[in-house]
Amino acid sequence: MKKNIIAISLALLSVVGWSCDDYLDINQDPNVLNEIPDAKVLLPAVEIGLGNQLMGWDFGFGGAYWTQYWTQSYDASQFKSLCEYNETSFSNAYSELTAGVLNDLERMKTVSKDDVNKGNYYVAEALSIFTWQIMTDVWGDIPYTEALTGHEGIYSPKFDEGSAIYANLLARIDALLALDLSTSTLDENYDFIYKGDLTSWKAFATSLKLKLMMRLSETSGYDNAAVLSFIEANEFISKSAMIPGTTWADGQEGKRHPMREFEAGGANNLSTNVIGCTSFIDYLKAGNDPRLDVLFAKGGDTHEGAFFGDFDSKEDTDGDGTDDADEKYSTPVFKGDMDLMIMSTWEVNFFIAEVYARAGNNAKAKEYYELGVEASLAQNGVADNDIIVNGYAKWVDGDAEAGVKQIAMQKWVANCNYQHIESFLERNRTKYPAVNNIDIRKDRQTAYDDFVPGFITISVNGRAKTNAQLPVSPIYPLSVLTRNENAPSQKVDLLEKVWWNQKPGL
Repeated sequence: MKKNIIAISLALLSVVGWSCDDYLDINQDPNVLNEIPDAKVLLPAVEIGLGNQLMGWDFGFGGAYWTQYWTQSYDASQFKSLCEYNETSFSNAYSELTAGVLNDLERMKTVSKDDVNKGNYYVAEALSIFTWQIMTDVWGDIPYTEALTGHEGIYSPKFDEGSAIYANLLARIDALLALDLSTSTLDENYDFIYKGDLTSWKAFATSLKLKLMMRLSETSGYDNAAVLSFIEANEFISKSAMIPGTTWADGQEGKRHPMREFEAGGANNLSTNVIGCTSFIDYLKAGNDPRLDVLFAKGGDTHEGAFFGDFDSKEDTDGDGTDDADEKYSTPVFKGDMDLMIMSTWEVNFFIAEVYARAGNNAKAKEYYELGVEASLAQNGVADNDIIVNGYAKWVDGDAEAGVKQIAMQKWVANCNYQHIESFLERNRTKYPAVNNIDIRKDRQTAYDDFVPGFITISVNGRAKTNAQLPVSPIYPLSVLTRNENAPSQKVDLLEKVWWNQKPGL
């Protein structure tokens, strides 16, 4: 139950008289469906299945811990391994994205590839490229060209290099963007994300290409001038690609937003194990950011976070007479009608802002940066934008690196509770938030007295494991390596960078 929230079976989609409740029903036999009458019947399962993995057991928690939104509470143990930097594989996400989402997308493409109406094919290919991008960004080299080919007798697919996968993904997105959709349609009743609006789906594909291009910003293949030309010649999403909160049946087990399921479901994995991390809490507190009260509930009179991975502390770090384990920490809030993000307008606007910052055009960088912050504020129901007018998020003209930092820091804030794995990947790329490398266990008082909001720290209980470095990718799931004659050796730790992670620093 804890890992497979809202697992969507194909069988329920063969029923013509479907409803939203049907899509969320996990009590179905996944082996019943023998034929797919129309590619569109797989789309709801794909969209919710993808969203569920992005904010589910592995990526939702792993991304939140490794970008230090959250840390393990003092009186529970479910996620200590993430704080201790133990070798984790995110095997559930890998399995569900490949055998579930990507396999279903491949079936959609196969069924619809020869259709005159390209709507189903277009969306399936866009989501396939998006999912493959997430897969290779997280794990690095993975089976790609020979993946999903068991039906062809290929049971030991070769592992492709991440750079080669990216080259192919960029070629695929270019081919997709070249398709003429003027006479194509998409059944709005099967599309949770854009309700059949193919203009929005084309903007999604265009935004996806921008995302692929920006991931390469620290590689020799990046050309900012070319990316700028692409931006100025195209239109991008004006509405976030997301599963709307109205989709969920919050009062029913297994039919909630995945994080609500962890919070309100029987296991209580979120509510009993997660507290706010001081790296993030103190940054928003210092900036008087109104989103803090939306994203977290106060444990006491004020918001408080703990040092990351400090769950064994027997100290009274802040000297207030209460031991760390007994402090009242802030806890994350997920409402019953929480939207589930696939791609947000803020991340796209932040990408555009970064390109302009790198080009030395601070006026345009400021324009799109502010659009990004405002989109995040709106998503959190905050109307007051004073933080970008007079507050800590106000744009300050500077050199390109200063611009990248400002943008990255606000992207970190915006992604909280929405795009955790994206924050992990973007921090790998930009190296922001930067690291305060103080050894908290050895110099706790200095760490507390001199803590600067907006930095992350090395885990108190994970520092020795990684020799004071941060995790940059999970190891491979054993199921990916077992019985595959072409499998590489297992990664020895969490420190093996994906190919585009080339910027110096932790």
